[in-house]
Amino acid sequence: MVVRFKKKRRRGERTYHGRHGYPRGAGSRGGRGNAGLHKHKWLYTLKYARDHFGKEGFRYPLRKEKKIINLIDINEKIEEFLNLQIAKKENGKIIIDLTKAGYDKLLAKGNLNFQAEIIVKEASKKAIEKVEKLGGKVILK
Repeated sequence: MVVRFKKKRRRGERTYHGRHGYPRGAGSRGGRGNAGLHKHKWLYTLKYARDHFGKEGFRYPLRKEKKIINLIDINEKIEEFLNLQIAKKENGKIIIDLTKAGYDKLLAKGNLNFQAEIIVKEASKKAIEKVEKLGGKVILK
């Protein structure tokens, strides 16, 4: 009598019903959709979806950032201000309108090399003292 053995392996067995590897479904993809983007699909996130998780940090919506300028910066940019007609020379003084240049506040780092009348929205006490020491003045708008 001949004993026949049932053939257990079939064609395509590696991908059929999961003898080797995943058969079908989301398990073979590491989850459905965007699952795992912060875990096992992190390299995919870095390469293709960098902005998926949004910006870092928090901005208080009612706070307006002030654009500031120091006295030392005015020394460096005075020629540019004169060319753009943000500043003008009158009676040996230079009148600088920082509000036209888009600056909100004047700070005291450095010193001025000339007498100036500076028009600005805000200024620190030390900046006002330094400008007045040279014979100029700060006009707050």
